[in-house]
Amino acid sequence: MTSPPSSPLDLSGCDREPIRTPGSIQPHGFLLTLSAAGEILQASANLAHWIGLDAAAAIGRPLADVIGPDGAGRLASALADGKLGQRPFYLGTITVRNERHFDVLGHAWDGLIILEFEAIERTKALDFRNLYPLLGDFLLKVNENESVESLSRLAAHQIRMVTGFGRVMVYQFDRDGHGHVMAESKEDAYHSYMGQRFPASDIPAQARELYALSRIRLIQDANYAPSPLVPPVNPVTGERNDLSFAALRSVSPVHLQYMRNMGTLASMSVSLMVKGKLWGLISCHNEAPCPLPFEKRTACEQLGQVLALCIESREDASELQFRLEVRRMMVAMLGNLTKGADVIENMSAVLPELLRFARAGGVAVVADGRVLTFGDTPDVAAIQDLVAWIDLQGHGREIWSTDQLSAAYPGGAALRRNASGVLAMSISGLHKDYLLWFRPEVVHTIEWAGNPHEKERGAPDAALPAQLTPRTSFATWREEIHGVSLPWHVAEIELTGEFRSALLGIALERAEEMAGLAEELGRANKELEAFSYSVSHDLRAPLRHIVGFSDLLLEAIGSEDAGMRQRFLSNIKESARLAGKLVDDLLSFSQMGRAALRPVEIDMAHLFASCIDKLSLETAGRTIEWDIAPLPRITADPTFLHLAVQNLLSNAVKFTRQRDPALIRIWSERVDQETVFHIADNGAGFNMEYVHKLFGVFQRLHRMEDFQGTGIGLANVRRIVERHGGRVWAESVQSQGATFSFSIPRTLAPTSQSRH
Repeated sequence: MTSPPSSPLDLSGCDREPIRTPGSIQPHGFLLTLSAAGEILQASANLAHWIGLDAAAAIGRPLADVIGPDGAGRLASALADGKLGQRPFYLGTITVRNERHFDVLGHAWDGLIILEFEAIERTKALDFRNLYPLLGDFLLKVNENESVESLSRLAAHQIRMVTGFGRVMVYQFDRDGHGHVMAESKEDAYHSYMGQRFPASDIPAQARELYALSRIRLIQDANYAPSPLVPPVNPVTGERNDLSFAALRSVSPVHLQYMRNMGTLASMSVSLMVKGKLWGLISCHNEAPCPLPFEKRTACEQLGQVLALCIESREDASELQFRLEVRRMMVAMLGNLTKGADVIENMSAVLPELLRFARAGGVAVVADGRVLTFGDTPDVAAIQDLVAWIDLQGHGREIWSTDQLSAAYPGGAALRRNASGVLAMSISGLHKDYLLWFRPEVVHTIEWAGNPHEKERGAPDAALPAQLTPRTSFATWREEIHGVSLPWHVAEIELTGEFRSALLGIALERAEEMAGLAEELGRANKELEAFSYSVSHDLRAPLRHIVGFSDLLLEAIGSEDAGMRQRFLSNIKESARLAGKLVDDLLSFSQMGRAALRPVEIDMAHLFASCIDKLSLETAGRTIEWDIAPLPRITADPTFLHLAVQNLLSNAVKFTRQRDPALIRIWSERVDQETVFHIADNGAGFNMEYVHKLFGVFQRLHRMEDFQGTGIGLANVRRIVERHGGRVWAESVQSQGATFSFSIPRTLAPTSQSRH
């Protein structure tokens, strides 16, 4: 077990090596596969070494015949209850026929029950009490360590104390797959890799997939001689056994040579899974063989999971804070971009904000043949050439980014100083208009654990592909990086996409506003005419009354007729009240078009009841019969809809004043995709020839002397209902009452909820 293999390594296909189906196990234990009935189907070839029975002789026999009835009895309940999953589960500690002791792990996979027997010295069952102090101590210190780096250092130290390994590292995979060592705990005699990088080629893609699948892997001795399975093919599948989850699974000979080249004879890896992806590894090394019992491996695996959760929590918090800051800047910019009709022209006013938004060194707007720049950017001609290339490559459909322009763009090397990084955003669906951010080159030095380009220069044996050769040197190798900027954050790219959508939305809104300008101006002119009439007539009338009665009151100062003075004061008060009501209604009508809707589910029966309750002062002393049918729940803005219903009910009460009893009926119906509400009364009604004026601003179909009002209430009703995407109408026979109706869509359109 401690002498290296003498045969040369076959490296011709290690990138395709079947690491999940190696056909053998590490020899510090033995493996049996069982059928559902408990019959042994396969055994590892070292069975004779551990229990004195040849592997071939064990095939087809019951488990009790091989390991003894006592051991089989200890395992029987776990095997019979179907508790086994795909990950190894501790089944107990047993003693076999020859008085050797084993911890037994079991899992169900690949159509088999797989039992692994790890040799131990103790006779008692595992003691998992070591797990709790380790995790408890780590959790107590979690809040004291805010950063991912400090948490990783704590985890590395804890695991080294538990395992006894000479060096424990925590490293994170960067976007290119290189492993960056961010924490390390080691004995003084061990070489330090802190801050260095291991090339992505050290861990092939299939190995990364297996790390994500099986969260812990132990190699006790890199010089072990693998023990093959007998027979070599799974009797159930007819193929080599899938040992992905087996703790004893043999590993690639190339990896074993890699370990020996590194001066490591024992290693353990714990996968750090963050949001379902392999974020990094806890990697443990020892210069001598190092057995590690299952309970300590379990403790390390649990600590790794806790560390991964802490990493995810801190990364989420950091990501959220970053997104909030960027979104805050984006909202502020969009507010400024809506102030003028020309969105492109507006951009010139927010160029500094655009620079901060993307943490860039320079920004450029290319539109309508113009190039606006701010900060440190390439010259105008270079920007125009770059935009032409981006558009020609088809990158400009939405968002395109790079932090190494010279690797993608033929002319990128000349722009390296101030434009190694580019984030480009198309701002037109028809024209070659772009918004571009530039980041300068950041020259930096990377320390590698060995030259990452060593393999590219060729292997000693020309017959072997160079990239498959295990590295022989891990000495620190420094590389100076040129032509690369700071990377674009994922959130920056995503929020740039949101910014683009919002910007195009503003441009589209401008186009729609221009298309509907004539209609809007026509409506505004009508409302302006009505407003002018109201100011000149309706508002001036109560003011004239106030002035006139004030003059009469002054003239009556010397008079002893107190009743006359009281009458004058009452008229002044009423006129002032009417003027104030008119001003309030004007403000209310103005606000109807500006405030955003906040739709929620509304119980319309409750809303109508609330409005009727507020009319109690107006209905006091009157006989009113309310006929209210059951009303549904709808989705609408409760504040606005309450105001609309209040106006309609107030009108019904007002125009039935001369009826005794007054009859007011309320009901609803579902029509197509709308819910329609009707309010009918037996009041004064109106002439249908003038129905087109009914919902206009300051329009009244009755004399002020007969029915007071400002003529704004129904205009408010119309505006509120139309803001919801609904309709409002009325039918009447003069002197025989009126029916007012309005509809609310069952599903509100997004545009109906936006600010108008």
